Amino acid sequence: MYDILIKNGTVIDGSGRPMYRGNVAVKDGRIAAIGDLGNTHAEQVIEAQGQYVTPGFIDVNNHSDTYWQLLAHPELESLLYQGITTIIGGNSGSSLAPLSGPDIIRSIQKWTDIEKINFNWLSMKEFLHEVELRRPAVNFATLVGHGTIRRGAMRDKTRTITPDEIGSMQRMLRLALKEGAIGLSTGLKYTHARGAGARELATLARTGVSLGGVYVTYVRDEESDLVKAVEEAIAVAREAGASLHISHLKAVGKGNWHLMDEVFNLIETAALNDMQVSFDVYPYTTTGSVLYTLLPEWVTQEGRTMMLERLRDPGVRSTVLRDMRSRATDYSEIIIAASTLSKMLSRHKISEIALLQGKSPEEVVLDFLIASSGHAIVSIEALSEKNVLKAVQHPFSIISSNGVGYDTGHAKTGDLVHPRNFGTFPKVFAEYVRKQKVLSWEEAVHKMSGKPALQFHLEKRGLLLPGYCADIVVFQPETIDSRATMEDPYQYATGISSIIINGSLAMAEGELLTQRRFGQVLK
Repeated sequence: MYDILIKNGTVIDGSGRPMYRGNVAVKDGRIAAIGDLGNTHAEQVIEAQGQYVTPGFIDVNNHSDTYWQLLAHPELESLLYQGITTIIGGNSGSSLAPLSGPDIIRSIQKWTDIEKINFNWLSMKEFLHEVELRRPAVNFATLVGHGTIRRGAMRDKTRTITPDEIGSMQRMLRLALKEGAIGLSTGLKYTHARGAGARELATLARTGVSLGGVYVTYVRDEESDLVKAVEEAIAVAREAGASLHISHLKAVGKGNWHLMDEVFNLIETAALNDMQVSFDVYPYTTTGSVLYTLLPEWVTQEGRTMMLERLRDPGVRSTVLRDMRSRATDYSEIIIAASTLSKMLSRHKISEIALLQGKSPEEVVLDFLIASSGHAIVSIEALSEKNVLKAVQHPFSIISSNGVGYDTGHAKTGDLVHPRNFGTFPKVFAEYVRKQKVLSWEEAVHKMSGKPALQFHLEKRGLLLPGYCADIVVFQPETIDSRATMEDPYQYATGISSIIINGSLAMAEGELLTQRRFGQVLK
């Protein structure tokens, strides 16, 4: 007798092959059989007539760890309602381990108020054990953040790194991979990584590859120097002999939208020259970022403390304002999403706050950064819908949220979270498969399951095949959709009827089973 039997559904196995009618049987956490299983019996039966049965979705660019939700609220409801069964953390160069000392946790302060958190680990092994104790609702794997280990080697210094310090980073990376991490990530746009050169990155990427790790990069620039940034990413991966994955590939700002076609050409050329390459994309034209990225780069050198000192200096402040005004930023497209200040300012455009206070938008940005000690997140309407469509369709793309798992109760904080946290995966089905018909169901599921599992070396996951881990989603193709909007993001997606994680039923008839969490740490 099987543990679970999914009857009469239409199977989309995650490989990209055509869908077919069949039953799926689960036993001891694995897929036991698929097909016409006759008069099979099971302890639990799911009737899937008229529904699609697919692998659980894999979110390769998730920040539930660095936003602290994975540890404080491991239920991660907004992810489950999207059909996500596995997330990968440690993205954008920031991971929660390894830490060379307690102060290195400051590497995540751009996203989290670190004064309110407690942690009891330093090594990757200790961190992953702590995650296991929290029993997350979804499977979790992590990359090693380049920024985290660089800060560990150099502290807050921004001078040229020494060979000994690169050696120290290699040792930290090597040990973390042996203890369960799955690769290396960079966030070259952020302060502590901007000084990293191609040689340093290639050396570390090569170390990761030698232990079977993947190389993932948030490229150095997404605006006017986007092409150069992608060229650098490809060159680093080629020198290291690594496969390459680019996080949330996009061209930011209307004046840079035309660069996406050139970037696609670069990626396709790299693939033709035998490089394994992919990138992830989320189906929104609004981005999320930290407020300090609106500043000239020189202001943020040497870290947050030095940045704030500079902004408080009247002479330096005037120079910063001059440089910001030369960039012609459209502040009417930038909304304060979250900060440590009064929630009354959240959900307002910077241009609106400037008008209310009788100041220039640039002055508002500086005042806000000083008052919030640099802790502020913004939403920016900055992407082209045509480019998002091209990226979603591209054969090398993977769907990801670049988001965080929340429950609807988080709305009480006043934070305006991005709707991608609640709706990314269902929106792709509703908008690009069902409405625009630019993707097939099989292609979309492949970009959410089989393709990310292959690129990130997640063994026995991402496909519906006998012997594979039983992470399974059953959904209604006519009703799967996102309800989350920029104005009201705290709405769970619709259309998912059943979720099985590691062979256990986590959702039935569209409702999560209370307090039942079956995620595992993937090493």
